Amino acid sequence: MFDASTDQEPLEFTIGGGQIIPAFEQAVIGMNANESKTIQIPAEEAYGPHREEMVLVVERARFPEDITPEVGLQLALRQPDGRTIQVTVTQLSESDVTLDANHPLAGKALTFDIRLVEIV
Repeated sequence: MFDASTDQEPLEFTIGGGQIIPAFEQAVIGMNANESKTIQIPAEEAYGPHREEMVLVVERARFPEDITPEVGLQLALRQPDGRTIQVTVTQLSESDVTLDANHPLAGKALTFDIRLVEIV
């Protein structure tokens, strides 16, 4: 289980608002309040495949001295064009740090247990 909203406020979104992955949105369309269903979304329809070209190996010596890399650490990297991308440290060696800019769920099929609480 990656995430759950059972012990917190329900996820609220607007159909067509682009706030959730399209396949999840399509599964909710046509549901009635208090209805439940389980859906499976293949990786291609969720966060896409894991793309190796989005993985970068950087020499530890190039890391700022005030950052201690550890697996799971998330960083924001500024691109040459000024855009910022989120990366996660996925591997460490004595000389290198591996950074992954893929979404953490890229390449994974997802299963959702949905209960539509209310339509507003």
